[in-house]
Amino acid sequence: MSALHFAGVAGVFMSALAYLAREKGIAASGSDSAFYPPAGDFARALGMELFDGYEAAAANAKADLFVVGNAISRGNPLAERILNEDLPCVSGPQWLYENVLRGRKVLAVAGTHGKTTTSSLLAHILDAAGMKPGFVLGGIAGGFDSPARIGEGEWFVAEADEYDSAFFDKRPKFMHYRPRIAAINNLEFDHADIYANEGEIVRQFHYLLRTVPAKGAVVANIRSPGVRAVLQKGAHSPVIKLFGDGNRDDNGNDKSNGWHWRFDGKEMTVFCGGKKQCAFLPPLAGAANRDNILTAVVAANAAGADSSRAGEYLRGYKPPLRRLQTIATAAGITVTDDFAHHPSAFCATLAALKEKHPGRRVIAVFEARSNSMKAGVFQNELADSLRAADLVFACAEGLQWSMEKALAPLGERAVVARKLSDLPARVLEHSREGDCILLMSNGNFGGIAQKITAALRAKEKEK
Repeated sequence: MSALHFAGVAGVFMSALAYLAREKGIAASGSDSAFYPPAGDFARALGMELFDGYEAAAANAKADLFVVGNAISRGNPLAERILNEDLPCVSGPQWLYENVLRGRKVLAVAGTHGKTTTSSLLAHILDAAGMKPGFVLGGIAGGFDSPARIGEGEWFVAEADEYDSAFFDKRPKFMHYRPRIAAINNLEFDHADIYANEGEIVRQFHYLLRTVPAKGAVVANIRSPGVRAVLQKGAHSPVIKLFGDGNRDDNGNDKSNGWHWRFDGKEMTVFCGGKKQCAFLPPLAGAANRDNILTAVVAANAAGADSSRAGEYLRGYKPPLRRLQTIATAAGITVTDDFAHHPSAFCATLAALKEKHPGRRVIAVFEARSNSMKAGVFQNELADSLRAADLVFACAEGLQWSMEKALAPLGERAVVARKLSDLPARVLEHSREGDCILLMSNGNFGGIAQKITAALRAKEKEK
């Protein structure tokens, strides 16, 4: 294949595919409507020809095959050119399978939350075990400085997203991957623009399990009701059960036939069948991250990386960018950036930050950016998910529902700005030395991280 064009190249997944194409020695170009950090910066650093805007790409891009991201929809100038001229095109997941995954043993990490973190943990463990895995993640892995690599070993770690593949391929991305091992850490309702209810998502996850061979395995956290619902539909592969924390699952079932963890405030101990496997200082804070770590340790063990050496393998692990990432400390205030965009993720991220910085005041600033959030699907859960924060800031701009009403149960702790541009000043006005400012969004959030950081550094210089 002589040349590819990646439409939507500034998204993390598509920039990862472009990177893999470069590793394979394939000439490529790319286009997008905006190049936001960190994925946009990563795409620009690839050294390929890039088009700012799809009008420019539609007029000038030349390729033997167009790889189309799921952010591209009908009406997009490049999409219309591809259809009108009958140009060869595939979805990103299809290209990934046909050109990278076929012939590899795929370890697919699925679930509503924690996929990127768990995938990066898994890739790190396999790499530390000398297995030289390939991987493709939904974020830039801190330890690899990249969201992807081909790898030299037989195993390939794939973050397995349930969102659709392209405007002409409405299957979930993960249906393309044909995993040898599938890990499902949790399952809740999300992506209201794609799925009408949780039952529809459960069905797609069950279809994923149907693609796992009998000689493969399913690693499943059965504390999640959604995961249990998937398993109740049947599995054709051995199921390795995870129970998270404690001695029993939510139904009171004994964990003697599965894996679980305990945390004493310092060390995380992993058990299988009631027997201790290993103990180590977890590289990430929070119970949700300990679930992620357990999933990675067990999936890696199934692939051949001995779980008794997990602590050794996890040394030096660096989390992906924008996953509870400390981006600045200035004027005595710590600014943390996180990709959280669902009420359950808000709750888990706040708990992790409180554990990481005990006794400090936490100011939560979130953006209702996902399609589900914009539609108001989770407005009734918002206040409860943010109760652990000392102050909560949000913006009502562009919403068809009342952010003020949704956050009213938090009383004076909640501040709602009318415009996104007003938010940095409002946050800074209420912050004080010793605070932790937590930014939560699955987008650029109007550059709020950079604006708050710049203001705090300027304030520090004035002292």
